[in-house]
Amino acid sequence: MFAASSADALNLDINLAMWGGLAAVIIVMAIFDLVIYARGHVPSVRENTIWSIGWIAVALLFGALFWAWQGHEAGSQFYAGYLLERSLSLDNIFVFAVILSYFAVPGLQAQARVLAWGIILALLLRLVFILIGAALLDAFHVTFYAFGLLLLYTAWKLARHDEAEVEPGQNPALKIIRKRVKMTDEYDGRKVFTRVNGKRIATPLLAVFVVIATTDIIFAVDSIPAIFAVTQEPFIVFAANAFALIGLRALYFLLVGLMDKFVYLTQGLAFILAFIGAKMLLIDIWHVPIWLSLSVIVATLALTAVLSMRADRKKTASAA
Repeated sequence: MFAASSADALNLDINLAMWGGLAAVIIVMAIFDLVIYARGHVPSVRENTIWSIGWIAVALLFGALFWAWQGHEAGSQFYAGYLLERSLSLDNIFVFAVILSYFAVPGLQAQARVLAWGIILALLLRLVFILIGAALLDAFHVTFYAFGLLLLYTAWKLARHDEAEVEPGQNPALKIIRKRVKMTDEYDGRKVFTRVNGKRIATPLLAVFVVIATTDIIFAVDSIPAIFAVTQEPFIVFAANAFALIGLRALYFLLVGLMDKFVYLTQGLAFILAFIGAKMLLIDIWHVPIWLSLSVIVATLALTAVLSMRADRKKTASAA
């Protein structure tokens, strides 16, 4: 679709049929997650764990099939991109918690519904970002350096804990929605729209839905350039994003109460972004092999988890 401009380029014959097949898989996954997950009940920790593992297994299966079909280089790029996007999506969980708390969304079922629709819209917005990013990389080689500098700057901010705080009430899209759409002050269960005096008007869930989706654009500014350092093939980039985002709400409900235990997560993500940024800046000097990128991401996440668990144990022991 777009010709890549680096050593990571692949000569994949990506046609509309392949895009259609990927779209069909994503739609089925989204419907399955929306209709089956947490349907009519509050999911337990065990259920969230099973669903989270299940979605990871689906992504791994897709990667295996893609590997067998397009070769080891394409398969490796998908796995590296998926792992990178899945790692960066952990930051989304923090933001989801802030947004749901800010709007005081009642009940896990209502939260699950709005997260699902918000993630679907976020995925569509990311597709636009991916196509624009691929076009820029194809037309202007200097875009690689711009993306690399952006990632290094983001990594520096993360390491210093200078990332901008999320202020849902200041979201521009929310302000537009409130001006153009009549909205109640009260929730009506899981309903996005309700009837008041015979008129169909929106509930605050619509506002939450819009804020979650549009806030994801901020994260796309970091994650999309990052994955383009792994692969410049839009098909792989979008597939990795889709499999990383769908099922994220099950992971949210599994980890939201544990996020304060991942004390070194920010530093780990900062290091990953710095590595990816440096890789983009060195694109004309040294081609970092895909196996090295994958190894750095896995090793960083593992070290982050180990150090966080040790810090949590020390904190618990000192409090006892």
